[in-house]
Amino acid sequence: MNSFQEYLDTVNRAISTIPYPEQPSQLYEPIAYHMALGGKRVRPVLTLMACDALGGDLLVALDAAVGIEMFHNFTLLHDDVMDNADVRRGKPTVHRRWNDNTAILSGDTMLTIATQYIAGTGNWQVMDLYNKTAIEIYEGQQWDMDFEQRNDVTVDEYINMIRLKTSVLLGCALKAGALIAKASDADCAHIYDAGVNMGLAFQLMDDMLDVWGDPKTFGKEIGGDIMNNKKTFLLINAMQLAKGDDADELRHWLNDPYTTREDKVPAVTAIYERLGVRQLAQDAIARYNELAIASFNQVKMSDEDKQAFISLANKLAGRNY
Repeated sequence: MNSFQEYLDTVNRAISTIPYPEQPSQLYEPIAYHMALGGKRVRPVLTLMACDALGGDLLVALDAAVGIEMFHNFTLLHDDVMDNADVRRGKPTVHRRWNDNTAILSGDTMLTIATQYIAGTGNWQVMDLYNKTAIEIYEGQQWDMDFEQRNDVTVDEYINMIRLKTSVLLGCALKAGALIAKASDADCAHIYDAGVNMGLAFQLMDDMLDVWGDPKTFGKEIGGDIMNNKKTFLLINAMQLAKGDDADELRHWLNDPYTTREDKVPAVTAIYERLGVRQLAQDAIARYNELAIASFNQVKMSDEDKQAFISLANKLAGRNY
């Protein structure tokens, strides 16, 4: 198996040479701009790693990898509109640099381009997996929006939402590589489960970084979830644990429509610290990471390749970006 950086270089070369039409420029320039912002590219790298570890054709897997990364970035364009986000990967979001309508239409185009790349694998199982995953992600996004109107969201409901919105795409990335390699049903199932659990740890770390991260490395403005009253793992646990003055203060910040970022973010962060929800999140991240590692260990591949996946899982679970 190659190194993460070697797979990443392969993915970045493929993305940099995507042949976008020149016109209409207002449709394609935002796509090229957003895709050039980079990002971790974890999903396409996982596709190549899984295919390579299980003996598949990396050229075929590259189409799936690019398609999955394009699909992921399509969801980000639309998410940024829904969340009214200003910054993505340290740069202005597409809807800020252009406008909402451009972000929506360019995102729609990215979805179709992504589907073309997936179809280019010629593997109907990969296409079925991709379509199933796409629907699940839309369901997860809808649950996320529904939760904004509720104050009784449970931790279990939240975990199911992020499983759909975030985790299944990591599972899809790994399983797509395994399917292209013609791996056994058991190995496909185990590597998919590993991706889902890795995705849960990944999203919970995202929740933490949105509160305690460094915006220079995280690539987004800190405190966006707090300002939007997003029902994250942290807020849900805080709402359940808060009593007395903490409960009153938390309700105040959740219900004050005129508060500023400078006031609200540090105040809510302090409540989180007092209630110990940061440790709860760290414990949950460790638990899902252990489940991911256990699933990787069940896949029939070399010990060296298993260690490559486990090292990546550990790195993502402890990241600061």
